[in-house]
Amino acid sequence: MWQGVIPAVTTKFNSDDSLDFKEMERCFHYLMDAGCDGLIACGSLGEGPLLSHAERIDVLKLTKQVTGNKPAIMTVAEAATRDACALAEKAAKAGADGLMVVPSTIYHTNHCETVATLRSIAAAGDLPIMIYSNRLAYRVDVTTDMLEELADDARFVAVKESSDDIRRTTEIINRLGNRYDLFTGVDNLAFEALTAGAKGWVAGLVVAFPHETVAIYRLIQAGRYAEALDIYRWFRPLLDLDVSTYLVQNIKLVEALVIDSNDRVRAPRLPLDGALRARVEQIVNAALASRPVLPVFN
Repeated sequence: MWQGVIPAVTTKFNSDDSLDFKEMERCFHYLMDAGCDGLIACGSLGEGPLLSHAERIDVLKLTKQVTGNKPAIMTVAEAATRDACALAEKAAKAGADGLMVVPSTIYHTNHCETVATLRSIAAAGDLPIMIYSNRLAYRVDVTTDMLEELADDARFVAVKESSDDIRRTTEIINRLGNRYDLFTGVDNLAFEALTAGAKGWVAGLVVAFPHETVAIYRLIQAGRYAEALDIYRWFRPLLDLDVSTYLVQNIKLVEALVIDSNDRVRAPRLPLDGALRARVEQIVNAALASRPVLPVFN
């Protein structure tokens, strides 16, 4: 159902901390025009937990306008299952094509609680769901056993696998075949996951480098692994910025440097400064100085 490169987009703010819809529209169109296969709104990179429900729905509606007939997916990541269900219902009414669901963000649920939470959100939204498994960031691991247990509900269509264990990709495919559309959610494991059978890439640095991201994906799908690997190796220092406590600030600064956007974030985050900012600038400048020539696809 879902495949390809689906960016987890950033949320743009004006200087007064209100939503900057004009800049988001520009950035979202840039991604879709580069060949991306949908957009995911208000995830970790999109600062979703720092937005009100009303703000998230507004971002979703804009996302839907830009994606057209490609999926506009809303992230649901709440501390309480009640609030997650309420947001899922609102997203469905606002026209979301699906949900990306994090089981819990504060309390670290056990196996039974995780499964029950996911089932409750699925029932509330009644939309296709991408299960977001990220045991490092959220300390809740949606294991292969859980995926097998949830497979009886057709609303669970995809998995964003972000366990940081590349073996999990093969484990899921061996156990469940093509039951789920399997996505990699770790930028600097993308080549490894896609060559091991993942169907898609929920990407972060794509927001500044969509053409390179799409090229890697398309080359792998065409079996042109050596060409994809050359671009991926060039891309790796940038992709490493996604795996960081400062991933939001990192990637927004890259957007500011590469596509002339801005690096405003919502407090308590602050834009990078000092050595942290200088490091990102150095990585970006080095990448731009050696940016590869990309193949032309028919």
